[in-house]
Amino acid sequence: MPATVTAVNPRLLVWARERAGKSVAEVAAQLKKQPADISAWESGEKAPTYGQLETLAYQVYKRPIALFFFPEPPDEPAPEHSFRTLPETEIEELSSDTRYKIREARALQLSLYELNQSRNPQPSLIFRDIAAGGRPAAQVAREVRSYLGIDFTTQADAWRTPDEAFKGWRRAVEDKGVFVFKDSFEQADISGFCLYDAEFPIVYINNSTAVHRQIFTLFHELGHLLFGTNGVTKADDGYIEVLQGDARRIEVFCNQFAGDVLAPWPEVERAAGGRVPTDEVILELSRRFKVSREVILRRFLDAGLVSQATYRAKARAWNEEVRRARGGGGGNYYLNQFVYLGETYLRLAFRRFYEGAITLEQLADHLNVRPQSVPGLEQLLLQRAPA
Repeated sequence: MPATVTAVNPRLLVWARERAGKSVAEVAAQLKKQPADISAWESGEKAPTYGQLETLAYQVYKRPIALFFFPEPPDEPAPEHSFRTLPETEIEELSSDTRYKIREARALQLSLYELNQSRNPQPSLIFRDIAAGGRPAAQVAREVRSYLGIDFTTQADAWRTPDEAFKGWRRAVEDKGVFVFKDSFEQADISGFCLYDAEFPIVYINNSTAVHRQIFTLFHELGHLLFGTNGVTKADDGYIEVLQGDARRIEVFCNQFAGDVLAPWPEVERAAGGRVPTDEVILELSRRFKVSREVILRRFLDAGLVSQATYRAKARAWNEEVRRARGGGGGNYYLNQFVYLGETYLRLAFRRFYEGAITLEQLADHLNVRPQSVPGLEQLLLQRAPA
């Protein structure tokens, strides 16, 4: 019988499970053990074998194995402290995968500090130059569009597809100091989140959602950053109804702000040309502005031209339609990682490597890949013209 690891700190087992958002029964099922066995490990009555501890660390909790020998849990903010605009019930429903993505995002922030000697490299920082507090969303949106330098000719004509639009918006936002990362989330109803920081705020987007949705998420989360807060974008924003005070005000602002940036009502009204907002008209406008039909419909809702009931019914139906059409993931590993990390971050990391400031192993660590995967990413980067 394999020996048990008696030096494991039981408190760390409890802490890691709770941070992963898992119950004792869920952990037991993953390990093919009885819940009583997991409870015994967490109470210190028994201890796991090294093989069981490896599975717990790397597969279940996605933590370094050394963590479980620490005398105290690390100083890591809990989701309920990080996302104060989410109701408690919504925080409890964050999946283990989503919680892991939040930890990955924090690791990327630390990498940005290390790669940039603790200073944001961009000369203009949108999160310092534009503040959202106490002003109408439409006014802030106009300032943001001007600051990013994206006109409507570019949005409607130069960007031919939603993919081109997302890349263009992402590049514009990153040029102003906000790094944008992507990954595929298992939790389909989470569109993305942001983590505010005084030097390196980041937006983290669910690549499994439709590209139109990713564009909206980018600006919803940018709205949070202009407030100096963390945030989460959900596919269904019904939870906003139970919020109160500043939390509700910020979430309402961020939704309005994203719509006002991407499809300002004067431009939508002009493009509609007085037509009734039928499904055909909404589809035409969504293609013109490179946004979802829901964003356009919301513009008509805010203008009082459709009812709340119509908006909710159509938005729910369209979201379900898109979800069914998305299908599975997969694809080229290196291309996926390139898209997830983004060209801006990759060029920054490789530049530091070429300068001799970091080793190959450190570069791989910053990219969250194995050292043998670095050449594949480097080849993709070299195939593109310098940013």
